[in-house]
Amino acid sequence: MPECYKSLQDILAHGRDDVIDVRSPAEFAEDHIPGAINLPVLDNEERAQVGTIYVQDSPFRARKLGAALVFRNAANHIENSLSHHDGGWQPLVYCWRGGQRSGSFSWMLQQIGWRADLVEGGYQSYRRLVKSYLYDQPLPFRLIALDGYTGSAKPDILQRVAALGGQVLDLEGLANHRGSLLGAMRTPQPSQKGFETALASALVQMDAARPVLVEAESSKVGARIIPPSLWSAMKQASRVEVTAPVAARCRYLTQVYDDILSDAPTLREKLGRLRGQRANAVIDHWFSLIEAGDKPALTQALMRDHYDPSYQKSRSTKASPPVLSIELEEMTEQDLAGAAKRIAQLIE
Repeated sequence: MPECYKSLQDILAHGRDDVIDVRSPAEFAEDHIPGAINLPVLDNEERAQVGTIYVQDSPFRARKLGAALVFRNAANHIENSLSHHDGGWQPLVYCWRGGQRSGSFSWMLQQIGWRADLVEGGYQSYRRLVKSYLYDQPLPFRLIALDGYTGSAKPDILQRVAALGGQVLDLEGLANHRGSLLGAMRTPQPSQKGFETALASALVQMDAARPVLVEAESSKVGARIIPPSLWSAMKQASRVEVTAPVAARCRYLTQVYDDILSDAPTLREKLGRLRGQRANAVIDHWFSLIEAGDKPALTQALMRDHYDPSYQKSRSTKASPPVLSIELEEMTEQDLAGAAKRIAQLIE
């Protein structure tokens, strides 16, 4: 029987041995239920082929071809990927909307003797629960925002607070981006839907009775948009402000951003997008430092000409004083550990 889940918490606590996503690899890569494994009954090309025949030729011919491909691929999964399971295995299966693909696959599993069930409404029903949680409902958390100039080691402090037992929401980690102009990672960001799945999954596991520490961000982390309910809570959050000397921040950023600072073509491309926002002479100076390979000087110039003015502008409208101010002198291990300890004590 199809399983009907009424809340995000319910579907994430499904209690089944495995969750199987039988959609195509492309559909799975965009987003999927956390922990699901992908056993496609139609691959990307097969799904496109069946869809084209359905629209341009004949729905009957499309269903006939689709059935042959689905059962052939399902048989291969049973013979290989699933052959190690014993008779008591209880999987949960879904496709796009709980239709033919997942229905056919779960039927085959049931004929073997496995207790396979469907997600009623498939991925679409799961996606509605995520969207409702992040877009339609106020979040039940009290957030505390970790604030400070770029280069103040906020991500490091965040992780140290988590290690001390503090409840932490790592937006940059979930979005796979360091949250600034040069913050892109070597691996791509998740899709917007994938980011929201990771975000919602992290939040529903948190204790609403305890504060949640989150790094102060703009409304986007890289190309990923922070959903409305979270963004609204972040704007209302109390602030912990971290400050550090320019020289110390420069050393930190030069080390953390070494990958992008070592990639001159990408640097020029990204910084060139700021023409019109920053004076041409400023950007030309940056380019000369890139050409010279002077990473510390370039980092300091970016802080002076771009990062710090942007931060000052974004914070000019915040009238409320921070609930805690921490000054890092040299940003040593001892400094960062001490800051994390003070913040952990505050939020608990």
